[in-house]
Amino acid sequence: MNNATLIHITRFFAFLIFQVLILKRLSVGWEGPVFINIILYPLFIILLPLRTPRVLILIAAFAMGILVDMGYDSLGVHAGASVLTAYIRPWILAWLAPRDGYNVNYSPNLERLGSRWFFRYASIMMALHLLFYYSLDAFSPVFIGDILLKTLLSFPLSMIFVIIVTLIFKPKE
Repeated sequence: MNNATLIHITRFFAFLIFQVLILKRLSVGWEGPVFINIILYPLFIILLPLRTPRVLILIAAFAMGILVDMGYDSLGVHAGASVLTAYIRPWILAWLAPRDGYNVNYSPNLERLGSRWFFRYASIMMALHLLFYYSLDAFSPVFIGDILLKTLLSFPLSMIFVIIVTLIFKPKE
């Protein structure tokens, strides 16, 4: 096992523990259902190396999601949203590809691709993840207003945490 693999395994468990033990308690709501969730664990999927096989990304996303579901006592909504996020990742990366292309030996991170590119990529991925999450949570197009409201309210706080984590820890791998 090389150093990069160990870094990603450590990152997996760090995001999982932080999400379940700390961020779960920071959820905010108004007289009933929670409207604002701070969700950070998709950053694990966002930071996986470009050369990682798609099947491995999907398996890792499912594992992260199902473990978060166990911590949240939910019925697969995190797992479903994580797998959908991992599934669309290649298309988002292709859409945002720099003119020179990517160096597949690296992870899409702040240091290698620049802050503007990274935060645009992370914002799109987080917005889609939150939309998937709340759509699976409601599981009906009848609640489209609630889904969009929850997504719009949770997105800024989640992105603040993404920015803080990427600026403090500066993931290189």
